[in-house]
Amino acid sequence: MKVSVQSKKGLQTTLSIIVDKAEIKKKLDLRLSELQNKIDLKGFRKGKVPPLVIKNQFGKAVYGEVIDIILKESTTKAIQDKKLKVAGQPKIDLKAFGEGKDLNFEIKLDLLPEVKLQNYEKFNAKEFSIKVDKKELDERLKNLSKEHKNFKDKKDNEKSVIGDQITFDYEATIDGKDFEGSKGKGVTIELGKDLFLKNFDKQLIGVKKNDKKIVKAFLPQNHPKKELANKETVFSCIIKNIKFQSENKLDDEFAKKLGTKDLVDLTQKIKDQITSQYSLALNSITKQEILDQMENVYKIEIPKNLIENEVKTFSNKKDFKPSDKEIKAATKRIKLGIILNEYGEQNNIKVSEEEIRNEIQKQVKSMPGQEKLVLDYYQKNPSATQHLQSSIYEEKIINMIKSKIKINKKELSVKEAELMLSKFNDANRDKTSTDVKKKETKTVKTKKISKK
Repeated sequence: MKVSVQSKKGLQTTLSIIVDKAEIKKKLDLRLSELQNKIDLKGFRKGKVPPLVIKNQFGKAVYGEVIDIILKESTTKAIQDKKLKVAGQPKIDLKAFGEGKDLNFEIKLDLLPEVKLQNYEKFNAKEFSIKVDKKELDERLKNLSKEHKNFKDKKDNEKSVIGDQITFDYEATIDGKDFEGSKGKGVTIELGKDLFLKNFDKQLIGVKKNDKKIVKAFLPQNHPKKELANKETVFSCIIKNIKFQSENKLDDEFAKKLGTKDLVDLTQKIKDQITSQYSLALNSITKQEILDQMENVYKIEIPKNLIENEVKTFSNKKDFKPSDKEIKAATKRIKLGIILNEYGEQNNIKVSEEEIRNEIQKQVKSMPGQEKLVLDYYQKNPSATQHLQSSIYEEKIINMIKSKIKINKKELSVKEAELMLSKFNDANRDKTSTDVKKKETKTVKTKKISKK
């Protein structure tokens, strides 16, 4: 195979490739030999069809198949031998071919620009930490106390009010008749939440333990039994117990109910959660600061075909015309992706299968009750795993850069952090995050400290 540079202009290069006819014949004969064991023709035993007969009957198809393979293999080898970084698919232009002839073709390539990495001293960034004061911790503990309500029995003669928890048995009828599911025992509701049936709760306000109460309500429109949907129902209720909300005492016992050792341990976990929550968000500001500096420092030409393909992601419409703003955003994403890739390659940054598995497990643990859904998503969508790999790859590159540039550390209160994040989000509301490779973004949900 002979390869030569036919033309070179900017990021576009055309290579001329000639594959010797002897090499083509060799591959053609090999393919005919392979087919000899597979083809079954009338008048011949299977596996005994002469190659010449196969060639006479299937010659054109076999030749086309072999040429297609040679085009792909030759193109790949030429790119590798010339050490070219290609942007997008090569365009093949056949010049001369035919059985008994050399194969002559050209490949037109869009190349990635050469990136000469700058000295790390040219970059700097701010890194933020969170100072959690006692007032903030006390507020979080108070909210946690309200979230995990504590109910205590009311006296037998005390009436129910909004916020009380009522336990009751009932027998229900529609038009005086029983129906499937018309009886219930030990049903517990919190008055005011209206979670049982609409307007049910308010009819139980003012009852006492052991009272009998008739409640009328309509069954929901989406009732599984269509014939019962939206039917007025009469409930004969017997009040078994009433409890009132009692304020939790913030002590070791309360902390243990939430699965922690004691109040000190619970307080530390809340502090760690606040720190982690804001640190993750503030890291986005540090990252954006680094990326913005890179965009300004590096002056590189971007392949037009990459911009065109990226712009297409804005819309599926055939006649879609992107705005200047959309073109600029697409160009920025590609430019930063190319730069970050160069950092990754020159620093030999890789993403292992174990790292991908660990990240998936983190997502599984952050979504209790939906573990199977998360695992199924990644198993059934290989592209999702690729997106995840790209995300990890980019994060490793950014962390490597942060370890080498000048970092100015700054401590923020929770209020200062919220204000900074609010301004950052407003400024970046219309921007799309930059990835080394196109990926989906995900929202990281912070876990609540809950009762185990």
